[in-house]
Amino acid sequence: MDHFLYRDGELHAEDVPLRDIAQAVGTPFYVYSSATLLRHFRLFDAALEGMDHLVCYAMKALSNQAVIQLLGDAGAGMDVVSEGEYCRARAAGIPGDRIVFSGVGKTKGEMRTALTGGIRQFNVESEPEMEALSEVAVSLGLRAPITIRVNPDVDARTHAKIATGKSENKFGIPIDRARDVYAHAARLPGIEVIGIDVHIGSQLTELEPFRAAYGKVADLTEALRADGHDIRRLDLGGGLGIPYATGNANPPLPSDYGALIRESVGHLGCEIEIEPGRLIAGNAGLLVSEVIYVKQGADRQFLILDAAMNDLIRPAMYDAHHDIVPLVEPAPGAERATYDVVGPVCESGDTFARGREMAQVGPGDVVAFRSAGAYGAVMSSEYNSRPMVPEVLVQRDQFAVIRARPTFDEMIARDTLPAWL
Repeated sequence: MDHFLYRDGELHAEDVPLRDIAQAVGTPFYVYSSATLLRHFRLFDAALEGMDHLVCYAMKALSNQAVIQLLGDAGAGMDVVSEGEYCRARAAGIPGDRIVFSGVGKTKGEMRTALTGGIRQFNVESEPEMEALSEVAVSLGLRAPITIRVNPDVDARTHAKIATGKSENKFGIPIDRARDVYAHAARLPGIEVIGIDVHIGSQLTELEPFRAAYGKVADLTEALRADGHDIRRLDLGGGLGIPYATGNANPPLPSDYGALIRESVGHLGCEIEIEPGRLIAGNAGLLVSEVIYVKQGADRQFLILDAAMNDLIRPAMYDAHHDIVPLVEPAPGAERATYDVVGPVCESGDTFARGREMAQVGPGDVVAFRSAGAYGAVMSSEYNSRPMVPEVLVQRDQFAVIRARPTFDEMIARDTLPAWL
């Protein structure tokens, strides 16, 4: 569910007509619904009610300061994967004991920043990383709390570029080596082992891969406890998918996911962490764009928008589907057309959809890409010297620009010329 609905023939974000935002900030722009972000976070929180747990929002999905603070004020922890994300979380008021640091390539500088600034835990992904973390912690007179990310060799049945739990993926340690790695961790002076971490991928649309992975984690928990380790926290990752295309089968609900967690690991008495990102942010955002031209090709029509692949790269990178709808609601029985929907970037890959049947639109009409809140703005760039698009947050009948569009002068001023020029 989201809060982007037609009212009186116009698409709204909560109680704000999107036309009003387009007139105020220009197109293209991202717009997010506070109500949808909070609703999705609370669904996960409620799914684990009665268990000792923390829902850590995966900031890589959407990391604007306003969104982080909105979720943090509601009680969310944060899952970060870089020093920059850590600093964003802290700047938004998230306490260190609600921040989990994930990622395969943490540097000593990043470790030092998190240890001195406060951290809930590091999700460690390799023995060299664990040894480096111990060295940094000892130099600061601290012990670093860690879980070790295990790779359960489970096929998440998702896109190859976002699968993380198979043996050929770069993430985690092979689960059959876990007992040896935990024994090594216990001998390191700067390390405090507190639990196990697992994350098998993103955009999962069925529960069985989770069931297979969590069953292996449960067995490992009992084995490690038998070895003398105090396993008291299980970080079960994120990855629950969202419906990108209208009419597609819906992925499992957070309540179904919570029930699976209880069934799989609830008997272990561990604190549970989960790290949803896409499901919290995905359907909470739209990318809004204006039609520049409708161009007739040899055998197709091209709908040319003012948004491009640098604004929303998911279709080019993952062949991702986003429903595209007009801001003015089509009348019943209104004419439809088939388009290749493209942007103005000088790449054939700058294509959002091929052969897409949709409401007929023309130059000057405005359309919205649904389910664009996750991995949209955060993956955007200034390719072709196109300014980063503004981000807008809506709350009921109010809206605010939470990241402004830079001017061309501001973009150019970031470059510096060497003295010899």
